[in-house]
Amino acid sequence: MIMLPVMNSWFPTVFDEFMNSDFMPRTKSTTTAPAVNVKEDEKEYTMEVAAPGIKKEYCRVSLNEEGNLCIAIENKMEHKEEDKKQHYLRREFSYTNYQQNYSLPEDVVKDKISARVADGILTVTLPKQEKEAKVSKSIEIS
Repeated sequence: MIMLPVMNSWFPTVFDEFMNSDFMPRTKSTTTAPAVNVKEDEKEYTMEVAAPGIKKEYCRVSLNEEGNLCIAIENKMEHKEEDKKQHYLRREFSYTNYQQNYSLPEDVVKDKISARVADGILTVTLPKQEKEAKVSKSIEIS
């Protein structure tokens, strides 16, 4: 005899109690801003924006009239017919639109900014202006 799990009426209640406990707090649906990392080295600044599962065609990176960096990530989820054999007891995956403007440091070369999406990360590279070599010389006094 094969024993199969039985879905009792208590399961969703127990599941909800576990998921909504202090051990696993529920996030608020108003949380829409992705995590952003900013790194700096001698040659450039690098912004990493967490965008799990997002495709590059849903991301926009631009400069506005004030010279600020604008990053927009759009929700273009496909509505697929769900499998009729399964149903969700709880569904928290949610993707919303995101748009943010960032003031750039003065040393960014704005016409050389680049962006790419890979492995759920939107990476924006902001090259720095090359610093002029410091020149020292003696000036002849006449």
